[in-house]
Amino acid sequence: MARGLKAGIIGTVFIGMVGVAGYGAYNIYSGLDGGGSGSAPATTTVRDDSPLTAKDVTHTAADFLAAWSSGDDQAAAKLTDSVQTATAALEEFKAKGSISKVTATATPSDNATDATSAAGPAGMTVSYTVRATISYESLAPQIWTYGSTLTVGRNTVGDPAVKWTPSVMEPDLKEGQSVVTGLVTAPQLDLVDRHGETMTAEQYPGLTDVFADLRKRYADAHLGGSPGIETYVAADDGSAVKTLYVVKPGKNAQLKTTLDAGIQTAAENAVKKYGQSGVTALDTSTGKILAMAANPPGGTNYALSLQPPGSTFKIVTATALMLAPPSAEYRHGISPTVKSQCYNGYAAAGGKKYENVTRDKPDATFSWDFANSCNTGFIRLSKYLDSGTLTKVGRDYFGLAGDSRPWYTGTGTTDGSIPGGTGDEMTSEMIGQGQVLMNTLNMASVAATVRSGQFQQPSILQDKDLIENRQTIHATALPGSVRQNLMSMMHTTAVSGTARGLLTGVASPYGAKTGSAEENKDDLPTGWFTAYSGHVAAAAMVVQGDHGNKSAGPIVADILRAAS
Repeated sequence: MARGLKAGIIGTVFIGMVGVAGYGAYNIYSGLDGGGSGSAPATTTVRDDSPLTAKDVTHTAADFLAAWSSGDDQAAAKLTDSVQTATAALEEFKAKGSISKVTATATPSDNATDATSAAGPAGMTVSYTVRATISYESLAPQIWTYGSTLTVGRNTVGDPAVKWTPSVMEPDLKEGQSVVTGLVTAPQLDLVDRHGETMTAEQYPGLTDVFADLRKRYADAHLGGSPGIETYVAADDGSAVKTLYVVKPGKNAQLKTTLDAGIQTAAENAVKKYGQSGVTALDTSTGKILAMAANPPGGTNYALSLQPPGSTFKIVTATALMLAPPSAEYRHGISPTVKSQCYNGYAAAGGKKYENVTRDKPDATFSWDFANSCNTGFIRLSKYLDSGTLTKVGRDYFGLAGDSRPWYTGTGTTDGSIPGGTGDEMTSEMIGQGQVLMNTLNMASVAATVRSGQFQQPSILQDKDLIENRQTIHATALPGSVRQNLMSMMHTTAVSGTARGLLTGVASPYGAKTGSAEENKDDLPTGWFTAYSGHVAAAAMVVQGDHGNKSAGPIVADILRAAS
């Protein structure tokens, strides 16, 4: 640099500083110039980066808390390392939070008292308690008490200062958020059972996804209640993040479900015993859903996921066969007492062979085939059904129409389907395999229809008018003789068939049907079980649970006993 230019710069600095302090300016001039043999010693400002003493920390924290408590936000902010940001934040805290007074007191046990100890490079933390007076509109002032912490370090010039962060004001507060006192946007929504008992997903984890769906579907429904006044953390868009203090409690809205907390508890405990399992229970007189549980909770809802229902579907098939017109062989139609031999490996004309889980019985009756789940006893009767018979019977008598006529129960359900077909597809559908798909809600409804004699459209809400798109599904009542035959065969199944011994202790009348469905030869089949007892019907499914009497059966039995 040219000497003349350097002299000009020094001269400018000197002139600017003279008005402030002539002697200080002279020293700066001498330092810049390099000085001479007779010049005064040069002085410079050096930032203090030495470790803070505990006394520094204690005094700085105490001064900040005292200033904040006195209501002097600017004085408090000047004791931080970000004066402008802290000033604005402290003022906003009072304004938006309706905070009329703050009393912040350091926690004695956490204060640094040894003046010889030093804080580390990151500073030293001090804990304190805040008593904030909330004065919201005309309400009586209320005291909100909470604990928080601050850290003392050094500011840009090296002086001890509070390291500013929003959590200094409230520990849950983050950048971009604020503390607000006001009316919450909407009343909380309680889900209550049919007796008025509040139910939560924490209490009943098997309903986790169902409860989430109900809250989402009916959040804006007019269900009574009133919003409360709260002090809460608000995001930058104004939405509530977390409630900090309830100034005036609101009255929660109530969504009245048809669930029964006692039966639901039994369902929760029952499905916990098995891996991938689900169950649904219904009131047979009304179709109201009394319980629904899936395990594991929060994942696939095995109460509502569609699977081939195995031999539980033989209830529908048996109905179709008993409704078939008389034939030369069965001049009075097919009834429980007609003969239909049970032989392993039987195949309908031109079709594949089917296997049984029970022994061969040449003199088997239709009732025996049903009770002991003989596949070939049913397949032998396939010639009396047309390709669309199962689909029609399922739709007309059991309300099973799939997507063409959904049930709209009040929560998200996918209804089962009976596509129908010819040849091997039809014979497979007869025993609940092939393309037939059902869930536990569908099969519980099938058992409930047998018990009541008339399909009752399921619902999980007491007020069906709340259900969007809900249309009443009308189905044909089961003929009296068909209903009595089905009840007789299901009772025989429970007493001496594949479900024997499982339904001890349940209410009368009762009946059951077991099932299993293979998806992969290398895996155990999915176990199914559906039954009714008194005025409750239930169905369960356990993926790879083996035969239904080993897995799904005990689940249903526990629920029916709880409902008895």
